[in-house]
Amino acid sequence: MARIVVIGAGMGAMTAAARLAVAGHRVVVYERGRTYGGALGRVERDGFAFDTGPGLLPLPAVYRDLFVKTGKEPLEQCVELSQVEPAVRHVFADGTTTDLPNASRAGVGEALDAALGDGAGARWAAFMNRARETWDRTRRPLLEEPLYPNWEVLGAREPYPAVPHKRLLRRERRAATLSEIGALELGGDARLAALLEQTALAHGLDPRATPASAAVLPYMEQTFGTWSVRGGLRALATAVYERCLARRVEFVFDAAVVRIVEKDGRAAGVELADGTTADADFVVAGVAPTVLSRLTSGVNIRSEGDVPARTGMPSRLTVLLALSGARPEGTPHRTVLHSADRQDELDRLFGERPGLPASPTVTVLRPDDPELTPDGAYEAVTLTVTVPAHLAVSPADVERVISRAEAAIPGLRERLLWHEARTPADIAEATGAEGGAVPAPALAAAGGSLLHPANSTRLPGLFAVGGWSHPGGGLPHAGMSGALVAGLIVEGPEFRGSQ
Repeated sequence: MARIVVIGAGMGAMTAAARLAVAGHRVVVYERGRTYGGALGRVERDGFAFDTGPGLLPLPAVYRDLFVKTGKEPLEQCVELSQVEPAVRHVFADGTTTDLPNASRAGVGEALDAALGDGAGARWAAFMNRARETWDRTRRPLLEEPLYPNWEVLGAREPYPAVPHKRLLRRERRAATLSEIGALELGGDARLAALLEQTALAHGLDPRATPASAAVLPYMEQTFGTWSVRGGLRALATAVYERCLARRVEFVFDAAVVRIVEKDGRAAGVELADGTTADADFVVAGVAPTVLSRLTSGVNIRSEGDVPARTGMPSRLTVLLALSGARPEGTPHRTVLHSADRQDELDRLFGERPGLPASPTVTVLRPDDPELTPDGAYEAVTLTVTVPAHLAVSPADVERVISRAEAAIPGLRERLLWHEARTPADIAEATGAEGGAVPAPALAAAGGSLLHPANSTRLPGLFAVGGWSHPGGGLPHAGMSGALVAGLIVEGPEFRGSQ
C-alpha cells in the first residue's frame, strides 16, 4: 500500500483519489479552499442556487465508469441525470432560430433543413460523417491513453479528412481550420458556419486558428448527448466527493500546499503552509501550471520533449440572474445567442485589442430544476460569455451581457430580482490559473500546440491531473485524466490506457 498525497480537490483530482483508494492505497487530499469540486463551484442566495462552472454534462460515460470501478452504486443511483431536450436552441445573427434535438443526427438534419432551407441538413450531416472519422482516429490517443513520448505524431498529422476543392490552374485547397471548414464545406451558409464555430468558441478556441481536428467537439456533443444533473453540476461533485469518502480517502481543507518535497531524486511528500510536512510515495498535483511551478520552486518538472506550452487561453464571464415568475412551459434548457459581428468578437477575444465585444455570443441556461429556486414562482438563469483572460470586467460589461440575454428571456428586466457576476479575476482566485484562464480539451494537429503536458513529469513520483494536463479541460477530460494517473501509478509506465 502506497501513501499518496493529492494536491487540490477538483474533479480530476478526486477521480484519481477514488480510483487509487480502491486499488488499496492510502490517499490524502489537501485542498487550500474550504470545499471540493474545483471549477464546479456554487453560489447560494435567498433560496436560489447556481453553478459557477459548467452547467451541462457531456459524455457521462466517463463518470459512469468511475462509479462502476469504485463501488457497487452506479452513477444514476447517486445523482439524477436527464437528457436535455432540445439539446440547444440557436438564435443566429439574422434572427433565424432552430432547436436541435439531443443525440439525434437525423433529427439535427431535419431541424436544420426546416430552419435554414433544404440542403442545410445534408451539408451538416456530410461534415459530421467526416468528424466521425476524426473521432475514430483520435479518440484513444487523445482521451483514453497517456501521452506517449512520440506525441509529435499527433501534432504533425491532421486527422480530419477535408474535402479537396479543385481550382482552375491552381493547387487544390483543403480546409485546415474550423473557419475554413465553414467556408469550404458548409455551402457558404453563415449560420452553419456560426453553428460550427460556436463549438470552438465555447471552449475558448479561435476558430480561425483551431485545426480542423476540432470537428470532434460538435461530433461528441451531437452523438453522445448533453445531460443535466438535478441540483446542478455541483451535485455531481458532491457524489464524487462522497464516493471518495466511502473509499476512505481523507480530505484536509483549508490546507495550502506550499512546496513539493523532493528526496533522493523523486517526489517524497508536501510541505503545508503551517510548516508541517506529509510524507508520500507519490504526489498527484491537480493545480494550474503556475501553481505547480511555484510548488516545485520554479524547476521545470515537465518531461523531456514535452508538448509546447499552450498560451492565450481565454476565460469566462458568468452572470447569475435571480428572476421572479415561473419558468415558462417549453423553455429550452440552453439557448445560444450568436454574435451579430463574429469578426469583431474574435478580434476582441484573440486579437490585439482585447475586450468584451459589442455583441458577444451568450449562452443562456434556464434549467427546469426545482432544487435551484425557492419555489416554482421563481427562475434561476445563468449567462456565460467567453472573454479574454485578465479582462477587468466592468459593470457596463455585465449590463451588456444582461441586455443581450433579453433576446432569449422576454421581460427580463421586469423579472430581475438581483444578479451576481463571476469574472476572470474570480476564476484566478479560485483556481490559481493566470488571468483566470480556462483550459480547453486536447486536439491533434497544429504542431502539438493544442495538446496538454503529459500526466507523468520529469520528477519521478510526481503526476499532474485535471484540465491543465493531458487530455485537457472539460468534465469528461478531467475525469479521464484521473483514470490515466491512477493507471500510471498502479500499473507503472507500461500502462497503456483503458481497454
